[in-house]
Amino acid sequence: MIINHPLLGPRDLSEFVYLGDACLMNRPDWQADDALEQFIDYGYTRDNRAGLHRELWYHEQGDRSWLVVTRNTVTHEITQVELARDVARAEGRSK
Repeated sequence: MIINHPLLGPRDLSEFVYLGDACLMNRPDWQADDALEQFIDYGYTRDNRAGLHRELWYHEQGDRSWLVVTRNTVTHEITQVELARDVARAEGRSK
């Protein structure tokens, strides 16, 4: 599988480490009244649907950037690759 890195161009899958669902970027508020329930859901609950899925990948053998890869879990076709920092900023998280 080839991941088209937004800065470096096409890179082989062997350069990357898969972390998991991109929803991991949306960490719960640890000060919320229901923080325990939120963190249990955050850590253990995942949708496992066939089709398009947003995933976090780490470019370990390259520039060490985090990427959000949108991939079809049935065909493995990659439809979008974004820098995770850009996704976080677009969603209103500056840090």
